[in-house]
Order: sequence, then structure tokens, then C-alpha cells
Amino acid sequence: MWTIRFFEDEVKELFTRNLVRGSTHLCQGQEAVAVGVCRALSAGDTMTCTYRGHGAVLAMGAPVDRSFGELLGRAQGLCGGKGGSMHLADLSVGALGSNAIVGGHLPTSVGAALASQYLRTGAVSVAFFGDGATNIGAFHESLNLASIWKLPAIFVIENNHYGEYSPLEATTPVTRLADRAASYGMPGVYVDGNDVVAVRAVARDAVARARAGDGPTLVEADTYRQQGHSRSDPGAYRPDGELDGWIARDPITRLSDAVVAAGTLGAEQVGAIRDEVLRDVKDAAERAIAWPQPEPEARFANVWAERS
Repeated sequence: MWTIRFFEDEVKELFTRNLVRGSTHLCQGQEAVAVGVCRALSAGDTMTCTYRGHGAVLAMGAPVDRSFGELLGRAQGLCGGKGGSMHLADLSVGALGSNAIVGGHLPTSVGAALASQYLRTGAVSVAFFGDGATNIGAFHESLNLASIWKLPAIFVIENNHYGEYSPLEATTPVTRLADRAASYGMPGVYVDGNDVVAVRAVARDAVARARAGDGPTLVEADTYRQQGHSRSDPGAYRPDGELDGWIARDPITRLSDAVVAAGTLGAEQVGAIRDEVLRDVKDAAERAIAWPQPEPEARFANVWAERS
């Protein structure tokens, strides 16, 4: 979780230096969802996510320096610098790609689950998406198809309480989004999304159900984005005190405090790990900054897939 937190903090800094083009959507505060779910997966499983997807791609195991390189448009970036912040992908770790269209990646994840079922690979397909995406047609079509075909899929709502700038209650007639699973005959599980241990436990159950051929699960992870929607959003629409209340429940602080309270590690050891991760992330960013821009001819590569 620290790797994701420091990665996002560094991305914000790179934007202020005008080293990252376009927009970006940061996920500080939501780290426990990506880490908890992805830690329950195995090699060969796949994942899709939203444009707020840096954390999920890193949680799948994508290298930090090449992730920075992608945001910086470098030739050694995950996608050769062509994807940028909203289109991170690393097929080598099962990260099939983040998506700039709200809910647009859910059918992709269902397709991956169908391929797994057809080819009998045993792989599980996970889709992360926000609370706003549960009002998109692709959400309902994907859950319906996955359920009727009992596909090995897990749908994870990262409920951060805001669809862009709109609070959940202004756009959605139900407050417990996991309840929507009942419409598609699948389990709907609510979990504290700022408790990484609880998230991992829920994800393990969903993965076991999927691998057993019992079909998909809808997981609602209750969390909060500590930054605005995008880099230009200061979040001024938030009620006074709301952000402070969620920072008091910060997932990284909660886990650190729990580890120390349990006697697993001392506070100094936790601090040393934190400092080491911070150094590693900053070193990765500096390496990526030093990498070259792609050659102009590279824009023609990967446009077509050669038929074998």
C-alpha cells in the first residue's frame, strides 16, 4: 500500500513539474481495495480497472519504474508511452488494462472470464470500478451475462462515495450497492474497503467460489478518495470535516497501527520499511525520467496484431 501511496504522491509532483501530459486520477486512500483483492489472486488471473487504476496495476505486480515511464510517455513505459495515465496495462502480470470510459472495461473482464471457462484454464477475472459505474448499462449487462453463464468473475465496486463531483446519494437510489447483486442471482458482499485484511478475506471467498465453477460475486468495498476527482479538482464540494474523518480511517495507518499493537513489528521497524519503500519509489521515478522518448517510428508499432 505504501508503494501505491508514494507512487501517487510522486505522480502529483511530476504533474506540477509539467512532466506528465493529459490528466490523471489518483487513488490515495483507496489502496486497501486493490491490494486486498489482488493479493487473493494467483498467477494467470486477470484484472481490468478504471482510469483511477494506477494502484490496481501496481498491486498486480507491474514494475514501478515502467509504470512511471508510461505516465511520462517514455519508450520503456508499460505500453511504450502510448497509453499514459488512463491506459496502463501489463499483460505479463494479468493487468489487461485500465479504461478511460466509465464502466467500459466490465465487458472486457467478462470476456476474459469466458475465455477462462472455455479454455478451462482456471483463471479468475476481476474488474474494479467506481460507484458511479453501477448506473452504466455495461455494468448491468456484464453482471447479467456473467451470472447466467456462471463465469469465474469478480466485480469490485470501489465505492469512494463520489461519481466524479456528484455524491452517491444524488445519483443512485440505493445506499448499499452490494444489494444490486440480488438482481443477477449472485452474492453481494459489503466490506470495509479501508481494512486490507477484511478485503483480502472477502476476495479469497469470491476467488474460491469462482474457481469452483459457482459463478461471479459482486463486492462493494467502502472507501474514500483523499484527493479530488482529477488533478484540477480541489474537492471543494465536500462537506466540512468529511475528508478529516476518512483520513482518520486511513488504510495504511490502520494497518501500521494494528501491526504494532499486535507486536508483529515495532514502530521503528514499520518506519524503516516505510522509508525504504519511499526511497525505492523515488528512485524508480528518477530512472523513468531519465529514459528516452519513443522514436517517431514507434507510433506505427502494435497497431495491428499479426495473424499467426
